[in-house]
Amino acid sequence: MSDWTGVLHLDAEDRKGKTVAKKVYYQGAFKVMRPIYHDNSGQACYYLLNPGGGYLDGDSYQMKISLAENARMTLTTQGATKVYKTPNKYAYQESDISLKAGSYLEYIPDPLIAYQNARYKQKNVIRMDQTATFLYSDILTPGWSPEGERFSYTTVQLLNEIYMDDELVVFDHIKLQPSEQNIRGLGFMEGYSHLGSMIVVSEQSNSSFLDQLYSTLSKSTYECKVGLSLLSVPGFTIRVLANSTQMIEKIFSEIHQMISREWFQIIPSSLRKY
Repeated sequence: MSDWTGVLHLDAEDRKGKTVAKKVYYQGAFKVMRPIYHDNSGQACYYLLNPGGGYLDGDSYQMKISLAENARMTLTTQGATKVYKTPNKYAYQESDISLKAGSYLEYIPDPLIAYQNARYKQKNVIRMDQTATFLYSDILTPGWSPEGERFSYTTVQLLNEIYMDDELVVFDHIKLQPSEQNIRGLGFMEGYSHLGSMIVVSEQSNSSFLDQLYSTLSKSTYECKVGLSLLSVPGFTIRVLANSTQMIEKIFSEIHQMISREWFQIIPSSLRKY
């Protein structure tokens, strides 16, 4: 695809225990802030910016992220991704992520809000070494419509492909089309309005940690539905159906903190500004 609305390329490497940018390039309606270091672990945190305020008809965005050996990064957004009416052509974003040996990437964007008549497609392709760790989450939120209809967007499609040593090990595909599906029914939203997904791939994801994770989720008293599935490689996926963004964020935050404490002996900082 040519004529991108926004492009971002970010390469990072480890220098004496601190992750720093080796190359940063962006143009158009896609930018990144200077890194923030929340603690003394050397892990860099980058905030993605969309100066345009939202995705419009035909907008297309490309992001390429590369972490060298032992580099550690948190990648998040400054605010929600808002997709407005797209009557002629869907809005599109693709990400190409490369994780070398021992690297760690947390990709935790703010929620995606799809407004009335929005059409949006997102594709993430991750190529990682078997010793790397990848944590990704997304939250799909219905946007406002004049009639008050929760599911007024046309199409939202989220695609994730994870390759380990050039072999496809995870294929995750969500496609919601309210006008063509019984979106409130069984197998779809089941009466809920918000959908959260988390994918974690790491060789540190062993049976003991998964038992602990399952126990934590089972004791949850949240008014939602949570599903945990194992992957064909060390790792897991989690789906959450709820009626608010905050509820899903609370569950994902608990899991994120468990991973940070158990695997890296650190306490993650709050990424949000509210």
